[in-house]
Amino acid sequence: MMKKKLTSTSLVGLIFEFFKKNSSRDIAHPEIVDWAVQEWKKRTGKVFRDPDRAIRTLHERGYLKKIKKGVYHYDSSRVNVKRLKAFSIDQKNKILKRDNYKCVICGRGKNEGMELHVDHIKPRYLGGKSRIENGQTLCSQHNFLKKNFKQTETGKKMFLRLYELSKKENNELLKSFCQDILKTYEKHDINGQIKWQQ
Repeated sequence: MMKKKLTSTSLVGLIFEFFKKNSSRDIAHPEIVDWAVQEWKKRTGKVFRDPDRAIRTLHERGYLKKIKKGVYHYDSSRVNVKRLKAFSIDQKNKILKRDNYKCVICGRGKNEGMELHVDHIKPRYLGGKSRIENGQTLCSQHNFLKKNFKQTETGKKMFLRLYELSKKENNELLKSFCQDILKTYEKHDINGQIKWQQ
């Protein structure tokens, strides 16, 4: 199954093909994306919609080593393929039911026209298990945000937006609550790259 997904006729396989041709070299994100977009268009006549996701998939599965933000490395002698077990259908149904079929971040669900996903709170590639207590319901929008920014980054950005809203509405209780949360981020030195002004 893994080999089938990594053929050059798939998006992930195309990215992997590039890394194999350029093994043992640190490669910056723009170089990979530019090549993949052009090559996919040349081979299929179609637009490569999400090269970032394909790169992330290879990294999560253990095919690529992340050197630093936006730089990846492939070395065939160091590939450590991870078998990432997904939630079962039964587990997904229990998680959706527990969360009242609504996104735990925004509270929207199918009644609001949102597509719902069952997400691993701690990602599988970081060792998160496919257990009900490690699952949460997210709308497609917040699932996308979480995959691009780690869970703590998504949360901090949400509290920053809520903090700005509380200032505009002169809601002192909400403002104080957000400040306490954001100070906790600073206290534990989490996501310091995301700045906020009191």
